Amino acid sequence: MAKDLKDVKKKKNCTFCNDKIDTLDFKDVSKLKRYLSEAGKILPRRITGTCAKHQRMLSNAVKKAREASLLGYVFEN
Repeated sequence: MAKDLKDVKKKKNCTFCNDKIDTLDFKDVSKLKRYLSEAGKILPRRITGTCAKHQRMLSNAVKKAREASLLGYVFEN
């Protein structure tokens, strides 16, 4: 019985859907940084819990912010 409880994973809810956000602004760097790893890579859906639609929007916003030099491509330690 203990093994069954261990295998059950809690489903993460999309924070963007909960807040009813339709568009992501690439200029909001503080929000975008929450979805980047320490190395500057975009975190996957299974870790962040975002839905597919908002993960695509997040990916495009991060790429636009990098192009506009608001975010770095690589974070240096």
